[in-house]
Amino acid sequence: MPITLALRNIFRQRLRSGVTLMAVAFGVVGLILAGGFIQDIFVQLGEAIIHSQTGHLQVFKKDFLDKGTRSPERFMIESPAELEARVSQIQGVDAVMGRMYFSGLLNNGKRDFAIIGEGLEADKEARLGTLVMITGGRHLKGTDTDGIMLGDGLARSLGLKPGDRVTLLANTAEGAMNTLDLQVIGVFQTFSKEYDARAVRIPLRAAQELLYSKGVNLLVVSLHETRDTERVLSLVETALDGSEFEVRSWRTISDYYDKAVQLYDRQFGVLQFIILLMVLLSVANSVNMSLFERQGEFGTMQALGNRRQDVVRLVIMESALLGLVGAALGVIVGVLLAIVVSAIGIPMPPPPNSNVGYTAMIRIVPLTVVVAFFIGFLATVMAAVLPARKISRIPIVDALRQNI
Repeated sequence: MPITLALRNIFRQRLRSGVTLMAVAFGVVGLILAGGFIQDIFVQLGEAIIHSQTGHLQVFKKDFLDKGTRSPERFMIESPAELEARVSQIQGVDAVMGRMYFSGLLNNGKRDFAIIGEGLEADKEARLGTLVMITGGRHLKGTDTDGIMLGDGLARSLGLKPGDRVTLLANTAEGAMNTLDLQVIGVFQTFSKEYDARAVRIPLRAAQELLYSKGVNLLVVSLHETRDTERVLSLVETALDGSEFEVRSWRTISDYYDKAVQLYDRQFGVLQFIILLMVLLSVANSVNMSLFERQGEFGTMQALGNRRQDVVRLVIMESALLGLVGAALGVIVGVLLAIVVSAIGIPMPPPPNSNVGYTAMIRIVPLTVVVAFFIGFLATVMAAVLPARKISRIPIVDALRQNI
């Protein structure tokens, strides 16, 4: 009976019910779209980091992250083939590739420029680096024994283009100076503008020749699916337990990503609070006006023997039904809008410290959809509690006067 009466009252007050439904649905749609947009930022930023720089996992000697940047020659993996074979056997691993890091000077025939360099296995890295943009020339190949790729900012600073010859100078592990004459094969852009302003990439064998070493600084692990990162990380940690090596995931290596996630999470939390407050105020205003006009009705109910709790229960039931329908409507509209917007795409400018823009979309995140639904529903119910208690405490005689 209370549900039937609540439904009749909702349809009787069509205008106010419609306003309440729109407020709830609008709030839910806003949460779904904002949450899906922010989740897309997280996914695309993570994939950009993985597929342009870090890979999914990295295996290296202990303390390499803390001390290896100053003296990478002290943290060489001298026999990487055996370690690479062990890691490659783990389920979920797509490829394992060695990298060697160095610093030195790049000479274009006119001046020297300080650079950071990577020696890499070209064919494997080309498959991993799907989000490395080539702005000139091409990727390195395994057959390029004397090729070099330059970051876009570095190439512009030195006025270099594919086909030009350069000289690379670096110190070997023993402290001697060594040089290589190389040909520029390509110019690349990653997600990091700062990195592109100083980075060069050369074949791993060329880097080993430059530094007089046969080892690598670390092994980069590429996975079939990014969502398997934590599972494979645990398996690799187990495989390396008790050895001199450790493994880190791309999230641990990239401090920038975690800081960006924390920033956007806080912003989304503020947005959720604002939308909750907006729905509360909108629904509370609508409920207050409706209850003021229905004082005589509630007075009649109490005169016929209904208790105050029955009045409160009826009002909350009406709001709960409106909240349920409004939140469900918001979910349907929000999901449809997310699909349409994602099909069209949202052109985005380059993020801070980046050269490359991207096309954003609205991801349908089940948890975000559920949270948005309950925020809309609970806000509607909460908005009716205080007005319902207030109207139920009006003396019956005063309430009945409204019928005159």
